[in-house]
Amino acid sequence: MSALPAARAAHATPGAPGALAGTPATPGISATPGASATPATPATPATPATPVHQIRAAHTGTTVTVYQAYSPDLGLPAARDGRFPPAWKRERMTWIKPSFLWMMYRCGWATKAAQETVLAVEITRAGFDRALAGACLSHYAPRVHADRDAWKESVRSTYARVQWDPERDPHLNPLPYRSLQLGLSGPLSRAYADEWTVSIRDVTPLAREIHGLLRSGDTGAARALLPVETPYPAGPLPHLGA
Repeated sequence: MSALPAARAAHATPGAPGALAGTPATPGISATPGASATPATPATPATPATPVHQIRAAHTGTTVTVYQAYSPDLGLPAARDGRFPPAWKRERMTWIKPSFLWMMYRCGWATKAAQETVLAVEITRAGFDRALAGACLSHYAPRVHADRDAWKESVRSTYARVQWDPERDPHLNPLPYRSLQLGLSGPLSRAYADEWTVSIRDVTPLAREIHGLLRSGDTGAARALLPVETPYPAGPLPHLGA
C-alpha cells in the first residue's frame, strides 16, 4: 500500500474529565449575576476515550507503515532502492514506530544529527504481527509479569521489545495516551530489513512542509497533511499490557 494518502498516499487515556468543583449553575441560566437568562448551548456529544495502550497506524489488509529516521547517507539509498542497503546494520536492534508524530518528536522534524532523513517503511502485517506476538515489554510491569525474574527471562528469550511512550500532538506536546515503539533484534531485525519490507519512501519533504505550516501558525493545514493513522487490529496483547 501507500500508507500515506496521495502525496502521503511501520516501534492512559483518561475518561472524560469530571465536573469542576463548586456550586452548579442552574441549567439554561447564565451564571453571571444580573445577566438575563439565556438558553444553555447543547453540549457536544462525548466521544469514546482513546485506550491508554493502543496501536494506531496507516495500514491496509496486508501491510502496515512504520517510521524511522537516518542520516542521508543511509536513508537516501534506502528510499531510492526501496530496501535497506548493506550498510544498514542487521545485527543491531532497530526501533520502528507506527506514529508519524512520535517520529517527528524523536527526530525533531528531521533536524537532529543522523536523523535528517525520515523514512516511511511499509512492511507486511504478517511480520509485524509475528513480532508483536513474540515481544516482551522493555521494562518490568507488575500487572503483566509474575515477578522481576519472569520479566528478565522474557527479555532473555525474545527478539522483540515494546515501549509505550506518550503520543504527541502536532506541536509535539505529550498526550494522555501512549504510542507503540517496537524494537527488533537478531533474526527479527534481519527479517524486517530483508523479508518484511514492501517499500521505503522518503517522507522528509512532507515532514518539513508540515513543520513549516505549524511554525507559521497554520495548524489546520498542517493537520490536513498528517498521515491517517487508525487503530490497528492487533487484538488483545496482554503480554504487552494492552
